[in-house]
Amino acid sequence: MDIAKTLQARPASQTCGLIDFDTAEVFVGLGGNGKFLLVTGERATVSMRVDLRPLVYVTQPDYWGIEVVGCVSGIVLPQTAPYAETLEISAVAGTKGIEVIGAGESRRIDL
Repeated sequence: MDIAKTLQARPASQTCGLIDFDTAEVFVGLGGNGKFLLVTGERATVSMRVDLRPLVYVTQPDYWGIEVVGCVSGIVLPQTAPYAETLEISAVAGTKGIEVIGAGESRRIDL
């Protein structure tokens, strides 16, 4: 069975969902400009795009939630791949810090 032909014959996925992450750390930008979140892990397929998406709040929470989201569209290649994504968090920090939200766990980081 040719997996490429099988995958091409199926409808393309347009779905997104929370994915797992391995590390989450905050660092200060060069010259002390801004704070950045760096999240790393392994995506299920090299075809997956990974985004860090801050939640929306009416008032500033203690810990601002940031979801780790994987999106797949088009042909899904059957090979995992590492990812490393960053997000500038100066405007999306809670009064105490941030909370990184993945599929299997959430992790709070005090700022």
